[in-house]
Amino acid sequence: MYTLFGANRSGAVAIEAALQQCEVHYEWVAASSWEQGPGTDWLKRVNPLCQVPTLLTPEGEVLTESAAILIGLGLKYPGSGLLSAHGPTRAQQIRSLIFIASNCYSAIGVIDYPQRWLPAADEATLALLAEGARQRLHQQWAVFGDLFTSGDGWQPKAPGGPELLAAVVTRWSGTREYLANVRPAFLESLEAIDRHPSLPGVLARRWV
Repeated sequence: MYTLFGANRSGAVAIEAALQQCEVHYEWVAASSWEQGPGTDWLKRVNPLCQVPTLLTPEGEVLTESAAILIGLGLKYPGSGLLSAHGPTRAQQIRSLIFIASNCYSAIGVIDYPQRWLPAADEATLALLAEGARQRLHQQWAVFGDLFTSGDGWQPKAPGGPELLAAVVTRWSGTREYLANVRPAFLESLEAIDRHPSLPGVLARRWV
């Protein structure tokens, strides 16, 4: 059985949807760096950075980083649809997952915790840093929409790893509100992903 360490409204929601798509048994352990409890204590022993999602495999391996977890699951369970069997399409899917991890997740870290980058700064400076990171995040999602949503690697009606991760990460920091104005077709595709059977049940449980 897989063990998924996660928190509500976190990137672990995408991994839970992926595990369901793989049709494997798993348990959800509530844990995060901002919560106290036995789940967090266990997570710290497994992953000293206390990151969520962290996935413990049935073989005892520890997987971290949402993009890496989705790629790993897609390769292990080719029938899940998380990654395409077509090599060039799969390469673009992996590219899009890494884009989210490097350009979007990283900006969210600055938005949520600007003091980690400027520990001696005053509140006004921290607010400016967070706002600049938010604007950068929104721009990166617009670029993502331009680069990735018109090819075979983007399938809102049959979501794979990139679609599941994008559907979750775009829920943070006002991204969807921004996309409604600048990339409405991209937003419509995200809303189609939300309605796919992989996500509504997970969202109902975890997006509270």
